[in-house]
Amino acid sequence: MNFARKPSRKQTAHEWVDYLRESNGLGGILAKTEGLVKLKLTLEQALAKLDLEHLSSKIEPGWSSSKENALFLLVNSASISNRLQQNLPSLINELQILGVHCTAIQVKIKPAPAQWEVKPRESTPERRPAQGFNEIAKKSWEDLLQKLAPDSELRKTVERLLRHKPK
Repeated sequence: MNFARKPSRKQTAHEWVDYLRESNGLGGILAKTEGLVKLKLTLEQALAKLDLEHLSSKIEPGWSSSKENALFLLVNSASISNRLQQNLPSLINELQILGVHCTAIQVKIKPAPAQWEVKPRESTPERRPAQGFNEIAKKSWEDLLQKLAPDSELRKTVERLLRHKPK
């Protein structure tokens, strides 16, 4: 049997990045990702100038879709949020000096992850087919049967029910 030769796998990472930049769908995603990485690095520099570099690992920056030139910062806790709120004017000025055009910054707290873990059921209980009425239900149906008229359609139905649902 003759099989087609496998394509060469000697492309370097730089060639793949160039390919991704040129492709239609992935090019936009790659550009946004690279933009966010640059924004994160610039934000780290601005925080370092404000003596807040210890917070840089706890902040995720992004651009707001609702306002133009508005930056949002996702933080883990309210204390970090309050600390950033106090320094927002200085942070905006530092970012503008570093070349990031932002006119406003919104600080938002990330929702806390769930504290519980959803576990799948280990074994599902097997359902057994219905066995009929228990003693109390059977007695109630028989009492109703005694109260019904002999030529009643309901009586015939109850009799059929009692016949087909033995215990």
